Amino acid sequence: MPSLTGRRLQKHVFKADLPGVKKEEVKVEVEEGNVLKISGERSREKEEKNDKWHRVERSSGRFLRSFRLPENAKVDQVKAAMENGVLTVTVPKQEVKKAEAKAIEISG
Repeated sequence: MPSLTGRRLQKHVFKADLPGVKKEEVKVEVEEGNVLKISGERSREKEEKNDKWHRVERSSGRFLRSFRLPENAKVDQVKAAMENGVLTVTVPKQEVKKAEAKAIEISG
């Protein structure tokens, strides 16, 4: 399963090219330990006919890909979409709080 991992400012984006795979054949999960798991099974049937013969070929295969998500991932807000054979999984990031400086008075 070819895949591409990208990062953007407010979210992590994972893309996987899955030509010919239906969304019903793909499972996207976040497991304990912030592990994003993309798995599925693809099956294809190719049929050819002419006046003298008829041939049907079937092939199938499973795929699995896991990614460890960073600590700033909002795992409860993961979204997935499948369009034109490309699965896109979006994981929002938690906002990084800017450290505030506190002035300390110097005595003496």
